[in-house]
Formats: sequence, C-alpha cells, structure tokens
Amino acid sequence: MDHIRRLLGRVTAAALTLLGVSVLIFAALRAMPGSYTELVLGPLATPEQKASAAASFGLDRPVAEQYGHWLRNTVTGDFGTSLVTRSPVASEFADRLPVTVTLTVLALALTLLIGVPLGVYTATRAGGGRGGAAGRLLSAFGMSLPEFVLGSLVVFLFTRYRLGLSVGTYTPWSEGPLASAGSLFLPACVLAVFCTAATARTTRDAVLGVLVEPHIAAAVARGEPKGFIVRHHVLRNASVPVLTLVATLSAYLLGGAVIVERLFDVPGLGSYLVDGLDRRDYAVVQAGVLLAATVFITANLLVDLLSGLLDPRLATAAKGAA
Repeated sequence: MDHIRRLLGRVTAAALTLLGVSVLIFAALRAMPGSYTELVLGPLATPEQKASAAASFGLDRPVAEQYGHWLRNTVTGDFGTSLVTRSPVASEFADRLPVTVTLTVLALALTLLIGVPLGVYTATRAGGGRGGAAGRLLSAFGMSLPEFVLGSLVVFLFTRYRLGLSVGTYTPWSEGPLASAGSLFLPACVLAVFCTAATARTTRDAVLGVLVEPHIAAAVARGEPKGFIVRHHVLRNASVPVLTLVATLSAYLLGGAVIVERLFDVPGLGSYLVDGLDRRDYAVVQAGVLLAATVFITANLLVDLLSGLLDPRLATAAKGAA
C-alpha cells in the first residue's frame, strides 16, 4: 500500500509539473517581442490585415481563453494547427519525431557502450597509472568541446575527403532502417561526445564512492577477484546516478540537438522547433516544449522507481522520510 501511495504522489507531482510548464511556455511565447502577424505579414501590413490574420487563428481572444482552449485540446491529443504551414502539428511531429528518436537512440547507445566502461576503468585505475589520468583527460576534453566546433570539423573532413560516410544526405526510415541509421551515424557520434564524457565522469565518481564502502573491503578480504567485485558489488550500487544522468541526457537529446541537426541537415524535431520559434509558430513551440518536458519528467519518474529496485536503501529512506 505504501508503494502505491508513493507512486500516486509522484505521478501527481509529475502532472502538476507539466501543468506549470504549459503555463510558463504559453506565457513566455506571448511575452516575446514580435507577434506572429508582425513577423509574417511584415511592417507594411495594415492594422486591418493584422487584425484579420489574428482573428483567423483566435489570437485576438483573451490570453486565458486561448490557454484554456489549447490545454483542453492538448489533453485530447490535438496539438493545434501550425500558423505557417496550416497543417496539424501532430502530423508534422509524426514525420520528424522518428528522425530525432533514432538519433537519440544511436547517441545514447554510443554513450553507454563507451562512457560506462571508460568511467569504471578510470575509477579502478584512480590509485595510479597512466590509464586513470588518460581517462580523466578524455572526459574533461569531451565535456569542454563545443558541439558546433566538433560538428563543423566533422562536416569539413567528411565533405573534403572521401572517408566512407556522407554528410547532409538523410535516408528516410521507410527506405530501410539500416540505411536510415547509417545516415544518422555521424551526427550521433558528434552528440555522443559530450554525453559520453559526462557519463564517464559520473560513472567514475559513483564507482569511487562505492569502492570505499565496507562491503567492498569485506569482499577484498574474502579474496574475491577484482573483476568479480566490480561486476557483482560495484556496478549495481553505482548505477543509480548513472541512470539519473542518462534520463537527463535522453530528454536533452530528444528535446532538440539543434546545432547538430542544422550542421548535418537532419530533418529532426529540434531544427523544426527553432524554425517555429523564429516565426512565432505558437502551436509548434508549445507542443515541442511540452513533449520534451513530458519525456524528461517520465524518464526521471521511471529512474526513481528503478532506483528503488536497484538499491533498496533508497526505498527504505523514502519510506522513513514519508
């Protein structure tokens, strides 16, 4: 019963957070200088033309009424109509979301395959040797390297020289999953650099924290091999902060790796949202931000529940605090 009560409390908090995000993004877009009618019609448009354009999309109604109408439709799955393309936002997202999801999955796969082993290796070599220092150096370099610098360098190298992969030629998912994933491999690698460095650093710190625990000293005293100790005693206890970071990175990637999508000409969700923001396409930006917030909150909720299973001490502490 306590588990159900805690779950309901977290779901309620998540729903209230999403409601707050919807209010903030709706108000922030209306408060930005330059309305939709001013940017689309231009400075030479007459007041009558601007008023007619605003009335055709309901932008002349009170803000509270506009928000209530939008929120009611969003709950039912209707994200509105794009002010620029005059097409449903849901259909636009359906075309672009698979591209960003594929890019996100590839980047996260590279992150986990490289970042976690690198972090464990760096932590277990922290007492000395060149391996630990090299791992820390790589992590610091990857976290400090801007994406636009690395992305521009990759675009130049693969455009100037024939290195086996093409740049700026996206293959749709319908033409073949492998071909589509291959066309997104380079941008996924660029995105994975920062994520891998952050994951390696977080894994290193988490593993170092677990290595000083008494049960690790007991395992060493029993004569258990080092690899066995790392696999069976360290990784599970060190996985909670890593999972939390991965949840944050997934929302960051899905919410829009805008620079990388622009550099590699990827028709994803991030570049679409930036275009919508430039043109004050309210329905597009509101739906995009709400989607990113939903992914972030849901991922953290799942990580919170999974953390209690991986480390029962967290669930016991939460129960005691309640």
